[in-house]
Amino acid sequence: MRVICLPTKDRHITDMNEKILAELRNELNVQTAQLPWTELERWFASGGVIRVANELDLIDVAARIAADDKPSIEQWMAAGLIGKVMDNQAAVWLSQNSVLWTVVVKPWILVQQEKILPTGKPV
Repeated sequence: MRVICLPTKDRHITDMNEKILAELRNELNVQTAQLPWTELERWFASGGVIRVANELDLIDVAARIAADDKPSIEQWMAAGLIGKVMDNQAAVWLSQNSVLWTVVVKPWILVQQEKILPTGKPV
C-alpha cells in the first residue's frame, strides 16, 4: 500500500472539504423523502430531475453536487451513474406507480429507486 502525505496546507483544505461535506450530508439527510413519481412529473417535464444509480449513496451524491465537486460528478456522469431521467425511465416509473427517494439540490431534484435486497425486502 502506498501512502501519500499531503503538504500541511493541502491536508488542511482536504480536512475542511470533508467537514463541509459531512455537514451537507447531515443537512440533506434530514431533507430526504419518498415521493411518488406522479408528484415529480412536472419537474421531469422541465428537465430538473436527476437519476442516481443504486450503486451510489443518494445523500453523498447530493452533498457533492451542492459542494460543486466537479471531478466526482463528471466521473459518475461518464459512467452513467447519474444523469437526467430519460423518457423511457419516466414511463416505467409511471406505469409501476413508483415511489422514489428524493432530495433537492437546487435547481435539481435527485431521485433514486428504493434499494431491494435479494430477499425482495426494501433496504
